[in-house]
Amino acid sequence: MPLTFTLDPAVTPALRDGVLDLWTDVSNAGGAVGFVPPVTPEEIRPELVRHLVAMAEGRNRLLVGHDESGTVAATAFFSFNTHRLMKHWVWLYTVMVHPKHQGQGYGRDLLAAAAAEARGFDGIAAIRLTCRGGHGLEAFYGSCGYREVGRVPGAIRVAPGDDRDDITMLLALA
Repeated sequence: MPLTFTLDPAVTPALRDGVLDLWTDVSNAGGAVGFVPPVTPEEIRPELVRHLVAMAEGRNRLLVGHDESGTVAATAFFSFNTHRLMKHWVWLYTVMVHPKHQGQGYGRDLLAAAAAEARGFDGIAAIRLTCRGGHGLEAFYGSCGYREVGRVPGAIRVAPGDDRDDITMLLALA
């Protein structure tokens, strides 16, 4: 069954806990979403709170995908630029699909939903995101229409002796 996507859902305790659980499960499955396994919800909570504060301040917006049972199954956070010369594009952060749903096309669905929502944002012409090298994510994003526009070799230290590239991808919305 397809996911149901909602932009700017009400931040209820159930949503907050669902995003926290998703982020923990994705991280512990090896997902490149800012943490390295093993990680606990309590380690992720401060970062989620920062995202939620940015939403309350109007700097971020949340796109959430629920599965047929109503469980949070996917997320992407939009972050808006404050620099006057860069207000024509948004960042996409914390792009996640629950591991039990991977391989079903939900990642493509999430990115398509994010692009559709961004096209409705006033003055937005592109989406930028970064991804961690070593996972093949740049190929996945490329297959969804993003193109690689930058790469910093070894910028992400996953563990001592395990440095990964920080890859910037861009999707033009026009």
